[in-house]
Amino acid sequence: MNKGRFAVIIPVYNHEQRVADVVRSALKLGFPVYVVDDGSTDGTYDKIKSMAVEIIRHEKNRGKGAALKSGFAAAAEKADWAITIDADGQHDPDNALNLIRAIPDNALGKKPRPIVIGMRENMVGDDVPWTSRFGRKFSNFWVWSSGGPRVMDSQSGFRVYPLPQSAKMKVRANRFQFEVEILAKAGWNRFPVIEAPVSVSYTPGTPRISHFRPFVDFWRNSGTFMRLIFQRILIPRFIRRKIWYKE
Repeated sequence: MNKGRFAVIIPVYNHEQRVADVVRSALKLGFPVYVVDDGSTDGTYDKIKSMAVEIIRHEKNRGKGAALKSGFAAAAEKADWAITIDADGQHDPDNALNLIRAIPDNALGKKPRPIVIGMRENMVGDDVPWTSRFGRKFSNFWVWSSGGPRVMDSQSGFRVYPLPQSAKMKVRANRFQFEVEILAKAGWNRFPVIEAPVSVSYTPGTPRISHFRPFVDFWRNSGTFMRLIFQRILIPRFIRRKIWYKE
């Protein structure tokens, strides 16, 4: 059954070592690919400028959330769903088919449509950064406390978002916190959230650049969750739905 049109969004910031490989793999899916260059200062643009993708460039670094928002706005003109893939090489773009299969066959004609999270498997090995293991458990609990769904991998950047609905949830965060805030607001607005298994690669010796800063982003995450929890407590759901989501 036809599940609609898909596009791939890859937010990029200084990933010259891996971005070309990630883009090449994403192109094999056969969907339009949008690369959002979020103010890179290395050779990222040179690596992809001749590839068959649409490149959106931010003059300055604005954050992963801002890059995703730019990608949503561009892809919504051609697609019903956005597949988001990180540029650091931890995801296998082929696993996007797992996420697509998890979308119910009748989802396209329903409101609201689901968000699908790629639940990373084997996140317990010695090669997995401790920040990833701790951060996942930390944010899983606080997403739920903020009014979002109970999920196993709230920090996975490998997802499928419904378009243009995801852009209408008025997520305030523009950096990594975007990905947890949108889950909380999905809960507020009764968006279904589905998880599907995907592989993850943290192979030792493989070049991988992460811009996650444990101390800074821990406090940013904490601030985001405090804001969401206070809003959940103080503002009734029917008002929150009117304020933070517009059809």
